[in-house]
Amino acid sequence: MTEIFNMFRITAAESQKIMHSVNEPHAHNFEELIIGGQGQLEHFIDFKSRLMDAPFISFVTQGKIHRVKPLLKDGKCDMWVLRFKSEFIAETTFSLYASFHDKANISMQSNKCFEKLDTICKIIYDEYQQEAPDLSVIRQLLSALFTIIESERRKLNLNDDESKKIQSSTFKNFLRLLEEHYKEPKDVNFYADKLFMSSRNLNLICQNILQQSVTEIIEIRKLTQAKNLLMSTDKNVAEIGYELGFNEKTYFTHAFKRKAGLTPTEFREEIQKQLS
Repeated sequence: MTEIFNMFRITAAESQKIMHSVNEPHAHNFEELIIGGQGQLEHFIDFKSRLMDAPFISFVTQGKIHRVKPLLKDGKCDMWVLRFKSEFIAETTFSLYASFHDKANISMQSNKCFEKLDTICKIIYDEYQQEAPDLSVIRQLLSALFTIIESERRKLNLNDDESKKIQSSTFKNFLRLLEEHYKEPKDVNFYADKLFMSSRNLNLICQNILQQSVTEIIEIRKLTQAKNLLMSTDKNVAEIGYELGFNEKTYFTHAFKRKAGLTPTEFREEIQKQLS
């Protein structure tokens, strides 16, 4: 996607077209929000597949490998798809990454909240269809969408107070640094030095927010990328390990199995079975 924002609607007819087209797991260079009012969504993400009945919300952060199949239910399908670059609503997007980490999908209820989301989507779409759409209007409405979604997440007790946790500017800065350096063999001291604090305090912040140490968070980020590469490329295990800062194939294989429960080769075979 080259534009900073785009939007479309998946109807029953469009659902049928997608089902008869090539639809392989892929990653985006943009963020994607799917709001489903009717139908079903078969969503492969976070290395597992889930079938959801509408109404639902799904948020896919850029770089996550996934595949969606919009399906008919009772002959109906109606879903909004909004795509945008991270910089379009930068701070909101960062908060979303934290909120939707390992929880890409939310099952909703047919209530006033969902009616609000649908109404805002219609207004955004109307503006987007204009000859010269006002992106500042779209940005404000998109932010409003996510505010309502976040409120609903809290009501459904899906957040575990994450909305408060992600206010930590130190944690935000740590995650930004992690995205820049996770492929390098950097330890907790490197990140603590970059943040002008002790490694102990950085660990305390991460434990408070994610109940994980800095080392665990780094390992999980490497593991996620390793899974992405095993699923989406033909690179061998040694090449993937080297790309992620592991100089020894055996060490990479051991670290991967310790976290994933499977060796890299076993994981690749299992994913290929799921997607066949």
